[in-house]
Amino acid sequence: MTAPFSWPVLEMASVVKVYASDPPVVALDHVDLTVRGGELLAIVGPSGSGKTTLLHVMGTLDRPTSGSVRITGLDVELMSERQLAALRATRIGFVFQNFYLAEHESVLENVADGLLYSGVGTADRRRAAAEALERVGLAHRARFDPTRISGGERQRVAIARALVGRPAIVLADEPTGNLDSATGISIVALLEELNEAGATIVVITHDQSVAGRLPRQVRMLDGRIVADSIALAASDARGNSHR
Repeated sequence: MTAPFSWPVLEMASVVKVYASDPPVVALDHVDLTVRGGELLAIVGPSGSGKTTLLHVMGTLDRPTSGSVRITGLDVELMSERQLAALRATRIGFVFQNFYLAEHESVLENVADGLLYSGVGTADRRRAAAEALERVGLAHRARFDPTRISGGERQRVAIARALVGRPAIVLADEPTGNLDSATGISIVALLEELNEAGATIVVITHDQSVAGRLPRQVRMLDGRIVADSIALAASDARGNSHR
């Protein structure tokens, strides 16, 4: 990390998410989590542990049943759906396992689409998209269609699209899930480079080898956070100071 962690960009306090069914399903059970600017962390756990629900709540795609969620200090509970859409457009970047690129648009236009709802003009969107592609090493593919590039390059395009608006936080959902192991390693290395340049990134993954490469690991089970390497490191430091 090139700089110490700064103020919180994401704060979750006692977050509960219950899905109505018979019986009700508790997907998140009193989750407390803070992510500070400049962090790179993995949220890891087996299928059904609550990772996807946590992603949706963190990204304001779904509201919690109870508890508090703040993005850059803004309380999600107090915001309308329109305000939440604006928040997502300007402060949150998403990277998904399946890329979700428009096949009949160029790589450049796919990245520029990341600014489509942010009020930025066409020329400025394309200029920012070109800069984002440069950051992920794909400036030379700007005019290609997504069908003409590899899976690893498609994920780099998706990462560029998430970064184009310089959001406060990027949420990457299983970003290596559809890639072979070597390509997956290269994507993790890219995320590390982008983090070194200042991006705040949360990686949701079931892959222990991916999680193990990142500076902070938050482990989930049955809708709860059962371990957090930051908390563990702080506890160890306190223990050593009393020896």
